[in-house]
Amino acid sequence: MSYEEISRLADLIRSYLKQYGYDIDKAPYTANRILCIAPHPDDCEVGAGGLLAKASDRGAETYMLVLTDGSMGTSKPGISRDELALRRRREQEEAAKVLGVKKVYWLGYRDGFLPYTDEARLRIATIIRRVKPDLVLAPDPWMMYEAHPDHRRAGLLVSEASLYSGFPLYGPETGDPWSPQYIAYYYTSRPNVYVDITGYLEKKLEALKKHESQLEGLEPLLKLLVVYAEQAGKKIGVKYAEPLKILPRILVHAIPLAEII
Repeated sequence: MSYEEISRLADLIRSYLKQYGYDIDKAPYTANRILCIAPHPDDCEVGAGGLLAKASDRGAETYMLVLTDGSMGTSKPGISRDELALRRRREQEEAAKVLGVKKVYWLGYRDGFLPYTDEARLRIATIIRRVKPDLVLAPDPWMMYEAHPDHRRAGLLVSEASLYSGFPLYGPETGDPWSPQYIAYYYTSRPNVYVDITGYLEKKLEALKKHESQLEGLEPLLKLLVVYAEQAGKKIGVKYAEPLKILPRILVHAIPLAEII
């Protein structure tokens, strides 16, 4: 298919989805409850900190779920895993407050060793059922050149848990079924929505600076994030934006159209 044909088909699919109540372009601005799931402390801030701050400001309930303890996130040999994990937990809680996040959940898996297991999937689904989000955020597991297994596994586990959490016979002991309307992937090379975060980039950077244990390598990242937000903003004619790949839950199983929209 030519680029023009793919573009026309994507527009047709979006129009079709809107008829059934799925508007991926408006989802970040209208979701009443948002759950951002991170492989490590600070990933939600990097990937969607502006969105979370803006959503909290308009009255949406925002939550975080951090899958690992962050205990490998240092280049300094003199600190123990337990000490670093405790420090990073405190930093994440402080950063979440800056963004207006209501609660941070933790699964506590060892950093660098997030398991891709049925048990991990069920634990994530349990939190989804507890929070009952309209929109779930996670790293894109299909992003090319992503070398960190925690990121790839996190994206797959969240995708699967978001699907399974709506099935009443899946882990019925974990709560009533709940289906998030949308899954939004940050850290993506295939964005289909650019979220206007003009007026909230400063809040995103403020939250990131709470991760003081990461500051040694954070300054270049902060500068890169500003440039990245500027370039994303140009896509929709605003000063700053965050790119996401947003999919309705109905497109994450057995339907190849997800690649097109």
